[in-house]
Amino acid sequence: MKNNYKFFRNIDCEYFPCHEVKNDENFNCLFCYCALYFLEDCGGNKKFVNGVKDCSSCIIPHSENGYEHIVHKIMEVNKTKMK
Repeated sequence: MKNNYKFFRNIDCEYFPCHEVKNDENFNCLFCYCALYFLEDCGGNKKFVNGVKDCSSCIIPHSENGYEHIVHKIMEVNKTKMK
């Protein structure tokens, strides 16, 4: 598989899939816990409940282009911090 470092599917997980999706064939478990949780502006579908970030409606980390989105956002933040 080309670019297999970008995709991991754990169908043996008791929570698989952890979000409702139409087709779980492309459900990516690589970022089981989103690496962008620490960002207020992560680009995902989040809300704040009593001051706590709730990402339960977001499937970006599990989507086909989730890896690219997360890596891009991390690089973006790092560039800002380096200035």
